Amino acid sequence: MALITLFLLFAVLSVNEVRAQKNDSNIITLGSSLSPKTNSSSWVSPSRRFSFGFYPRDNGFAIGIWLMGEPEGTTVWTANFTNLSTSSDSVELTKDGKLVLRNEKQMEAVAVIANASEPAHSASMLDSGNFVLYSKNHSVIWQSFDYPTDTILGGQNLSQGQHLISANGHFILNMQTDGNLFAYPVSHEREIDAYWDPNTSQLDDADSQLTLHRTGFLCLGSYRGNPIKVLAKSSNHLGRNTIIYRATLDLDGIFRLYVHTFEKNNNTGFTSQIIVWQAISDQCQVNGFCGMNSYCSNVSGKGECKCYPGFRPIKGNKNKKIFLVCEQIIKNDCMITSGPGMLYNASNPLQHMQWGLHPYLIIPMEMEACGKSCMEDCDCGAVLHEDGSCKKYRLPLMFGRINQSISTTALFKLPSENISPPKPKKPEVLVDDKKNLILTLVITLGSILFVCLGFLVSIFIIYMRKVYSYKKLSADSENLGFAEDCSLRTFTFNELVNATGNFTEEIGRRSFGVVYKGTIRGSNKRIGVKKLNDDVVDEGEKEFQAEITAIARTHHRNLVQLIGYCIDGSRKLLVYEYMSNGSLADFLFKPEMHLSWKQRVKIALDVARGVLYLHEECEVCIVHCNIKSRDILLDEMWTAKISDFGLARLSIRELSKTKSNNESSSSYVAPERQKDASTSVKVDIFSYGVVLLEIICCRRNIDVKVASEEEIMLSSWVYNCFVRGELNKLVELDEDVEWRTLERMVKVALWCVQEDLSLRPSMKNVILMLEGLKDIPIPPSPIPLA
Repeated sequence: MALITLFLLFAVLSVNEVRAQKNDSNIITLGSSLSPKTNSSSWVSPSRRFSFGFYPRDNGFAIGIWLMGEPEGTTVWTANFTNLSTSSDSVELTKDGKLVLRNEKQMEAVAVIANASEPAHSASMLDSGNFVLYSKNHSVIWQSFDYPTDTILGGQNLSQGQHLISANGHFILNMQTDGNLFAYPVSHEREIDAYWDPNTSQLDDADSQLTLHRTGFLCLGSYRGNPIKVLAKSSNHLGRNTIIYRATLDLDGIFRLYVHTFEKNNNTGFTSQIIVWQAISDQCQVNGFCGMNSYCSNVSGKGECKCYPGFRPIKGNKNKKIFLVCEQIIKNDCMITSGPGMLYNASNPLQHMQWGLHPYLIIPMEMEACGKSCMEDCDCGAVLHEDGSCKKYRLPLMFGRINQSISTTALFKLPSENISPPKPKKPEVLVDDKKNLILTLVITLGSILFVCLGFLVSIFIIYMRKVYSYKKLSADSENLGFAEDCSLRTFTFNELVNATGNFTEEIGRRSFGVVYKGTIRGSNKRIGVKKLNDDVVDEGEKEFQAEITAIARTHHRNLVQLIGYCIDGSRKLLVYEYMSNGSLADFLFKPEMHLSWKQRVKIALDVARGVLYLHEECEVCIVHCNIKSRDILLDEMWTAKISDFGLARLSIRELSKTKSNNESSSSYVAPERQKDASTSVKVDIFSYGVVLLEIICCRRNIDVKVASEEEIMLSSWVYNCFVRGELNKLVELDEDVEWRTLERMVKVALWCVQEDLSLRPSMKNVILMLEGLKDIPIPPSPIPLA
């Protein structure tokens, strides 16, 4: 009962706090502004304890609220801008009641700092650390307390749906809508990956919140007066000093309660800053404190990250104590090597190791057999042996820490540098029987040569009979004309002119020609008519008909269906089914158009099934040679269909002439085709991999209009994000992304775009891996290291 009464008192005091402080605050009027290059760089609270304005950060300025004094001001709130401001920027409370960031060079407002429900009449920096905007009738229409960043101050709440994010962006403290409070690493926002949970199950889920009162109570409870759980209670008292409390999600991911003590009548700074409570005492208990393939060890009370045996810090991570990301010193080539057990050994065991991720396999086994089993398993990167159980883990290893309270041994798969293949034995020759040996060799070689000669003659005779039969069949069928067994319709040029309104509505410029929208009169069936470029086809009429007949025999739900054709002198046109939703490229690369995550996953599988049909399931293997996002079309049911398949053979002469001008500059073309124009199904696998990366990231494979040089080449950037465990950077933050599916798609795409064509999987294996029916090993870098 006492706890409930105490919480009700906290709530009443919090409601009246802003209204009471307004009478003592410095009023900021409309037209007031701040600039980092002038003396007016901040607005200060009446007690001069808090300031709002510009403060230095990195190589620029940020906008926020900080606690003044010595040591240098502690930031308690930051405006949510990803880019830093410059000395030419300013903050202004405009005449029309908006708080904006203005760029003086552009002479315009570049961002709105506070989105209030109505125009503001004035503003104030309060002694509580709360920056507020007032309406004309003096009511609060916006306050910084409603939008916490990494800190809550005395008198501030963290309500359901709100969260704190550490200043480095690595960790999040989330007050969930179901009333539970969890701390996660940002890259793994799941309850299973939470490293701190204050056990809020006994609270009322409907209205629970986290409250820091001005007297130092940090509580979990309900604003309706339901049960309260006190997380921390400060023993400090006001006395002759002014005390300010703040609870912050710090850079190491630990939630801490601080007390700042100010001397009365002392405007030069506070006298002390003390940690009075922290959610976790050991930094190594924080998931994400160390990055991929590194583990945390407690050294003198502080966490320190180290690479596992056989790993080294990636570029830019050397000498890092936290957030260390490591990579294998020697890449895993197990997938392309027979007898993988001979290439690896298990050494440098680590004791008391604990991992915060689940093993993919647990087997009862002794330690020596456990290590040997991992050496022979291509998916295995490390094992953990505990109480007779062998637990296998894939790379990358996450959330590793040394825990002295458990008895485990970790073994790692390390390349064996000392193993060399056995030398072949030299054949023994009997000197005494030289003559007999020579005679035997002559007879044997002569017999083999005679058999081979007879075999070659037989093959030549059979071949000549086949050629003769083929020529006779061709001569007999010369007068049969164009077969109609594939249900192709022949159109006259005038019919297509009428159907398209004299080719007025262009719906796309695809490979080999321009496509126009049309309607077949009488049936009102919509069609797409492609006028082939004059320089694409130079075969005669019969050759062109034969190629079109072969294309028309392909029927699959993920291929654009050919309906008919037209030959009018040198003019050749193809008639296709109409695809109402246009090109996939329009939805991926135009900001005003958007596809959901589930739609993009379905489209990726649709395209893969279409390519599999061309490669393995139709009568003759067809290599598309030109798969790209622009040539993947969407029908009214958002089913993806591949267009322009089979046309590569029509234009093979022209392609060989213009390869250097067109293909070499295409980001979809496989490296081997750019070098020597060789064609195999692996060319299409590479192009599909590029399209899959574009589907994942909704951007072109090569884009110079990006934030950093690293992001220009999509495949390299995706691989770096995968290695660093930063896949969240590849997708929109507001998308409902299924992270396991995202990881599968990224790994499949990286295997497909390997420069070494022998590493690229078949399209059947691509589909099995995308559907989760086949394990996907860790891909190497798509661009080999020099």
